[in-house]
Amino acid sequence: MHKNVKMKAGGVDFFYGPRQALKGIDLDICEKHVTAIIGPSGCGKSTFIRLLNRMNELVPNTRLEGRILLDGEDICDRSVDAVEIRRRVGMVFQKPNPFPKSIFENVAYGLTVNGVKDSKTIEKKVVASLMKAALWDEVKDRLHENALKLSGGQQQRLCIARCLAVEPEVILFDEPCASLDPVSTGKIEELILELKKYYTIVIVTHNMQQAARVSDHTAFFLLGELVEVGQTQDIFTAPKQKRTEDYITGRFG
Repeated sequence: MHKNVKMKAGGVDFFYGPRQALKGIDLDICEKHVTAIIGPSGCGKSTFIRLLNRMNELVPNTRLEGRILLDGEDICDRSVDAVEIRRRVGMVFQKPNPFPKSIFENVAYGLTVNGVKDSKTIEKKVVASLMKAALWDEVKDRLHENALKLSGGQQQRLCIARCLAVEPEVILFDEPCASLDPVSTGKIEELILELKKYYTIVIVTHNMQQAARVSDHTAFFLLGELVEVGQTQDIFTAPKQKRTEDYITGRFG
C-alpha cells in the first residue's frame, strides 16, 4: 500500500493471560481510506482494533508485544497519554451506547471532558458534529430530549457525532451495524463513505457485503493471524491465499 500510512501495526502479539489472541500482526492503515477487518467470530478482529486506541489496557492481565504507530509515534510508549490517544482515535461500538442525558449533552460530553468551557464553541461543535453524522435534520428540534428516546440507528449516529465532536483523526467502528435494521445500516454505510473524506476509518465487520461496499482495503484475520490484506476488490475477487478464498466463498466461518 503506497498511500500515506496513518497507523501501523508492527509485529503485534497480544495475550489475555497465557492465551495468545494475536500473532505477529503487521498492518498499515492508510490515511483517509476505509480499512475493513473481516474474519469469523473469535479471530481477533475486535481485540486488534481495541489496541489502536489502547482500550485493551483497561482489561487486567493482558500483554502487548510489538509496536503500534500513529503518525510514526508509538502509541504504547509509557510517555504517551492514553486519554489523548483515545481523543485522536475515536471508537464507535457494536451496540449504540448513548449516555442517559440529552442529545445535546451526549455530543458535548467529550468537549467538556477535554476542558472546553466556552458555551458558544460547544454549541457550534455540537451542531457541526450532528450535521457530519447526518443526524441534525432529525434531532434539531429535540436537542434537550433524552438520547435514549432515539431509535437504534439514530442512537448509533449520535454516538458517531459524539466521537466527531472531539475532532479525532481516526475512527474505529466495531461492527457498528450489528444491532441495526437494513435501513439504518444503509445510513451508517453512506455516512462512512462520506466521513472518509476527512478521517481515517477502520471497520470490523462480519458482513462481507458491507466490507465490499464501504472499504478500500480489507484485512482477513483467522485464529489471531492476519492471513491476507489488500485492495478490497482484489481480496473479494482474486484472493492470493486459499484460506481467504474459502472464507469469502462461505466454505467456513
